[in-house]
Parts: sequence; C-alpha cells; structure tokens
Amino acid sequence: GEYSLISSKEYGRMDLDALLKALEATAVATAIAEGESLFPWIESIHVLAITLVVGTIMIVDLRLIGFASLDRAVSRLTRDVLPCTWAAFAIAAITGGLLFSSNASTYAHNIYFQAKLAFLLLAGINMMIFNLFSSRGSERWGASAAATPVPARIAGAVSLLVWIGVVTFGRWVGFTLH
Repeated sequence: GEYSLISSKEYGRMDLDALLKALEATAVATAIAEGESLFPWIESIHVLAITLVVGTIMIVDLRLIGFASLDRAVSRLTRDVLPCTWAAFAIAAITGGLLFSSNASTYAHNIYFQAKLAFLLLAGINMMIFNLFSSRGSERWGASAAATPVPARIAGAVSLLVWIGVVTFGRWVGFTLH
C-alpha cells in the first residue's frame, strides 16, 4: 500500500477539524444553524450577558483605578458586584458555546475569534494574578482611591483594556464570517 507522511501538526489539525464537523452535526447545532430565529435569540442573550459581564467588571476596574465608586471599599464593591458578573459570565459561556457549535469549523479558524479567546484567557490570567497577589488586604483599602495599591490599580487597568479587546474582537467575528 501507499503511505503518506503527515506531520503531527497536520494530523492534529485533521483531528480538530473532524471534531469541529462532528460538533456542527449535532442536533442542537443543526437546529441553531438552520432555524430562522434560534441563532438571533441566542445571540441576543449572549450580547446582553456580555454587556452585564463587562459592565460589572468595569465597575470594579474603575474603582481599582480610582475613577469611580471612591466612596465604597473595594472589598465591599466586589462582594456586591461579582455574583452578577459570574452569573452573566455563565450565561455568556453557554450561549457562546451554542453559537460556536452552529458553525464551529468557520469560527475556530477565524483570526478574530481566536483573538477573542486569547483575550478571554488574558482576562482570566489577570484575574488569577490579581486574586493571588494584588488583592491581599483589599478589606483594608477602604473607601479612598489613595488606599488602593499600585499593583491593584494596574490590574484594574489591564482588566479594562483586556475586556475592551474581548468585546472588540467579538464584534469583528460577526463582520468577518462570510
């Protein structure tokens, strides 16, 4: 028989493409892709959830930077806002996954979608670093911008920029799929 040599990178891509095609072939993905109104409804919920995620994160980020909510302690503000953030993030992740499934092969190979995922990963890394290192003692920061340490301010600024990137690249995805 004939043998062909395929690099492990090509083989991995073939496996990924087969997995993406299998995802697109599921009943749920097919219903979303072929139905008249399911995709727009899911996309609307996704956009609303992302709006809540970014809006609530911006409340905390702007407080960390020292631009807003200076009359509230950071620890209290995060305690009040983050449950809404996490609930909205769960909804955004579920609806995003459903939208992705309807055209997985195209989305997976779209540079703007890949950039959106990279920025989401950066947001998670920034949050992890903030929680591990910068947030220590946040209950003592009080209700003043001056009390917020510089690393926390930097984490807030980075978070703000990264989430703007998530939204920007997310919007470009829809304009680049043809």
